[in-house]
Amino acid sequence: MQPVLLNPDLLADERVRLTPLEPGHASDLLCAGDEETYRFMPTRPASLDVTGVREYIERLRGLPATLPFAVVHESSGRAIGVTSYLEIRPEHRGLEIGHTWIGRAFRGGPINPAMKLLLLRHAFEHEVFEAGHAIRVQLKTDDRNERSKRAILKIGARFEGVLRHHVIMPDGHYRASALFSITDAEWPEVRAGLEARLDSGPVS
Repeated sequence: MQPVLLNPDLLADERVRLTPLEPGHASDLLCAGDEETYRFMPTRPASLDVTGVREYIERLRGLPATLPFAVVHESSGRAIGVTSYLEIRPEHRGLEIGHTWIGRAFRGGPINPAMKLLLLRHAFEHEVFEAGHAIRVQLKTDDRNERSKRAILKIGARFEGVLRHHVIMPDGHYRASALFSITDAEWPEVRAGLEARLDSGPVS
């Protein structure tokens, strides 16, 4: 069974395009990211050079039940970040949006809500599974990452709790993960909120 039936034409708007992550995105991503970008991420480049970023891309591409995307800024054509569908569960019509980051210059603007709208709309409004649309999308972040938690709540996701000692980080830290979710019943309200944010803000 194919886990997610993607239509790439649906993952783009005038601000951002989500395209399958490839090693060729390494140079752009090296320019977009820095040490702070990966601070809370369990999957990160071993070194901040083209080789390290290419290896990071290949690790993401090799993760089970994961579809990673490059976040491409439409007006410049450059990859400015990464996001993924992961923990794809066709039998339960659920998935997660994660492994997400965007370059510092684009934080706080329309890029994050735009790409979340694209991913969530595709999951909830199209037959991404053979049995139909998703009924649950979840998001997780390091419980220490206050900026990320605020951004997820601003999208409209609901906080579900903290998974303690959930992930062993590269530095040996036992990460607690804050868990959020959106259900298909909640999606119309979440969609309206995201669309309102984008309608009131700049395009890029």
